[in-house]
Amino acid sequence: MSKPRYGIWAPVGGNFGPLNSPDEPIDASYDRTRSLVLEAERLGFATTLVAQHIANPRSLDLDQLETWTAAAALADATDRIEIIAAIKPLLFHPAVLAKMALGIDAISHGRFAINLVSAWYRPEMERTKIPFPPHDERYRYSTEWLRVVKLLWSGERVNFQGEYFKIQDLSLRPAPISKPHPRVYLGGASDAAQILAAQEADTYFINGQPIEDVRKFIKGVLTRSRNLPKPLRFGLSGFVIARPTEEEAKTEFDRLMALQKQEEHYRLNLAKGIDPEAVMFQIFAKNPAVGGNGGTAAGLVGSYDTVAERISDFVEIGIETFMLQFHPFSKEMNRFAEEIMPRVKRLQLVA
Repeated sequence: MSKPRYGIWAPVGGNFGPLNSPDEPIDASYDRTRSLVLEAERLGFATTLVAQHIANPRSLDLDQLETWTAAAALADATDRIEIIAAIKPLLFHPAVLAKMALGIDAISHGRFAINLVSAWYRPEMERTKIPFPPHDERYRYSTEWLRVVKLLWSGERVNFQGEYFKIQDLSLRPAPISKPHPRVYLGGASDAAQILAAQEADTYFINGQPIEDVRKFIKGVLTRSRNLPKPLRFGLSGFVIARPTEEEAKTEFDRLMALQKQEEHYRLNLAKGIDPEAVMFQIFAKNPAVGGNGGTAAGLVGSYDTVAERISDFVEIGIETFMLQFHPFSKEMNRFAEEIMPRVKRLQLVA
């Protein structure tokens, strides 16, 4: 089994699970994100993901941290942790984004990556009049967009003529510190997302869901054609509720679910803006959960030993990176580092 990498979702939209609770008031500030990422780095977490929205999809009245300025600041504030910035290709011309990414790659001394998502939240596009093509066309656009970005990351002079972009006699300097270029993560559950991930991504993110469903996802993606020499790696999103006993974990799950239910208006508001062709939300509907991006549907709920065993099971089927959510964030992240990480390590030694 490979050694698992643990990461945290940066709280760019506030909290995970209940948005506003007695344990943790809502806070989407950079100061809070910086504090949590520095703490994660100290605890041994390997990576953090900074999601991207122009506006908070749960409500326009809620704060939303801007992704790329935050990622640049985090790159400077940290020393070891990988900084992953999500990017919706519709929002940035590939030449502009490629240059921005090279800048953060330099600031971080090679610890920067992107997470390509082809957009599912319609209102932020409609309200800004940014074109929002149908689902499969967005993936064709993303495929060409990523090709241009990678060509420009090469440091070579680029001439490119495609369906969406034309680049004439352009090269970007300095060349990336990451070799051959910043790592590319990719999220999305549709066939189009899986095809693009298999062809061009370094790591494919799977939203939290039961292990047998994850196994099928991995098996299916690995049957698709691959353009890169290195094998595709896999990451999983999850919300962790770990306690000394199963009963305590179940009690906390029920408590958080009840608090989350009190904020049903946020979920309903978000649902109005979802592209109906976005497959991941069809999966979420089958697996009600605490947290975002599948959350507790990954099954990381239970006693310390149970959660450690489930992580080991996921590693065994091919998951390398675990992008995690907690509530309250700092307290539960520390609990995970103290109780779960060592148990997983011991399980791997036995295996």
